[in-house]
Amino acid sequence: MSIQPNEEYILTFLKKLLDTPSPSGYTAQVMKLVEQEAASLGVKLSWNQKGGAILEIEGKNPSRTIGLSAHVDTLGAMVRSIKSEGTLRLTRVGGFMLQSIENEYCVIHTRSGKTYTGTILSTHPSVHVYSDARDFKREEEHMEVRIDELVDSKEDVLKLGIGVGDFVSFDSRAVITDSGFIKSRHIDDKASVAALFGLLESMKRDSWKPNDNVKLLISNYEEVGHGAAYIPADIDEMIAVDMGCIGDDLSCKETDVSICAKDSSGPYDYDMTSKLIELAQAEGIPYAVDVYPHYGSDASAALSAGNNIRAALIGPGVHASHAMERTHKQAVINTTRLLAAYLKA
Repeated sequence: MSIQPNEEYILTFLKKLLDTPSPSGYTAQVMKLVEQEAASLGVKLSWNQKGGAILEIEGKNPSRTIGLSAHVDTLGAMVRSIKSEGTLRLTRVGGFMLQSIENEYCVIHTRSGKTYTGTILSTHPSVHVYSDARDFKREEEHMEVRIDELVDSKEDVLKLGIGVGDFVSFDSRAVITDSGFIKSRHIDDKASVAALFGLLESMKRDSWKPNDNVKLLISNYEEVGHGAAYIPADIDEMIAVDMGCIGDDLSCKETDVSICAKDSSGPYDYDMTSKLIELAQAEGIPYAVDVYPHYGSDASAALSAGNNIRAALIGPGVHASHAMERTHKQAVINTTRLLAAYLKA
């Protein structure tokens, strides 16, 4: 029997995740949210040494374990240096186009816990002042944060407690429209985290058990390549739940569940991928099978680290990844449905 995910639950939790800053390396606050939500559902949670969460669900067959992963860390930046005029130079955390963060509001998170707001700009931000403002190359050395404080020098900034290595998060600007679109930064991969929690909520609400033991890894270093390099040793196979790409030479839409056959690390497991396709067809779930040439996942990180597993990759279709992203609630909810079908098959 197919499950019916709780749409309101999934979207409410997703909005909380999107509104919580969590660039890779600065995820304690969002992990506290994950911990609280797992406790409310009665799910056992433990931590790996990197601060990633491992949630455990007992299945009917205790001799086999399926791993599901989604990452809660996002793109962001760190303070590289403090400039003489009182602005901040940045270094990227994760891979994104600098054009995609230009003119965006941000928050500087100091080591003392104090935060300051600011705006990310190019160093030639005005067409009324700089003749090359439109064509000025957007590179790290040409980008800076204008802090919303009365500062005119490096010394002024240091007095605020801002220092090199402080994290900078980008405002998510999360909106869920009446038509069901979710538009925000960092849908990659918080939409998938919400889908996994929708799975857990349905288990509690409808009192169903997966066929095998399940371990959910909520990873916190995926955007920098090693989120799931370590996974629990008893995992036999793993599905990374991450965003599906939309664009040139791809068939995925914002309402689809993406099933990735191959990414930059190589092909995913043939039998697992085939099973996911068959289940999507049987459940009437809109899906697309695609190949992603510029992509890596928690599953590919786990394989590259030498874990003895089979692996697959699915997730909601997301437009404009690593920029101002958008998906539709149907894709997130149907990702939960497909995962449930896989765990019950």
